[in-house]
Amino acid sequence: MRRISVLLAALAVAALALSPGLADARAGGGGSFGSRGGMTYSAPPSTNTAPYSASPMQRSMTPRYQPSPGYASPGFQRSGSGFMSGLMGGLIGAGIGGMLFGHGFMGGGLGMFGFLGLLLQIFLVVVVVRFLFRTFMASRAPQTAGGPNMFGRGAMPGAGPTPAGGRASGPPPIAIGQTDYQQFEQLLKGIQAAWSAHDLNGLQAMTTPEMVNYFAEQLTEQVSRGVRTVVDDVTLVSGDLSQAWTEQGRDYATVAMRFSMVDVTRDATGRVVDGSPDEHVTATEIWTFVRSHGGHWILSAIQQAR
Repeated sequence: MRRISVLLAALAVAALALSPGLADARAGGGGSFGSRGGMTYSAPPSTNTAPYSASPMQRSMTPRYQPSPGYASPGFQRSGSGFMSGLMGGLIGAGIGGMLFGHGFMGGGLGMFGFLGLLLQIFLVVVVVRFLFRTFMASRAPQTAGGPNMFGRGAMPGAGPTPAGGRASGPPPIAIGQTDYQQFEQLLKGIQAAWSAHDLNGLQAMTTPEMVNYFAEQLTEQVSRGVRTVVDDVTLVSGDLSQAWTEQGRDYATVAMRFSMVDVTRDATGRVVDGSPDEHVTATEIWTFVRSHGGHWILSAIQQAR
């Protein structure tokens, strides 16, 4: 019984270390979900703002008809570090296997309590790395901030680069102009504001029904945990076009955006539980917008930059 209790404690520590936490509490929660039409399961071309492209979709209502040619692994993806997930999964798997075959947890090398100590060390490393990364990115944000509209720095005036694999075939590209970029920036700020205010009506006017559903789930989780996140002072630092095309009577545009913000989570008493009201943090995400021909753009997908 004691061995089982320690095992459960170790697994709990591992789950805590691998959980996304409150640090990615903005609209989207640091995940990748939504729909890009027929390009949903193809990696968007890289850009200057997001040179390593985007993480695969974790959730989408778009049916998967074929494997994703542009992604390294077409299966289910968890948010967070793939290295950490693989490392922890391997360690836990090795420990459980050792117990099943009578060698003790980790085969008598580290021992159960030694392994628990290792998990605690890894968890502390994750916490420190997160803190240092956020501090570093925050210190860079004021140095790179620019004018009111940061799209177009190195961006292509029309469709983005050729998709992965060098194939020129695909849906017809469309041209994206300055007015479109202004709408994208306005949607970035408007969606963050509506999400912070728990304004589902506002989100319905700026996003697809699929995205509203995901946002509503996140807001419900906040309420159930007794916390509330407010994202304020959103400023676009840089942005460029990854891909723009038309299919089935709709236009799509995928753009990479790097933006700074004040991201603060408070509990029911108003106490800050994550973030700082005096600290700007930055994020790089790939947003896909959709419109009917002649209509207004709305958000249809968010993906995290790798």
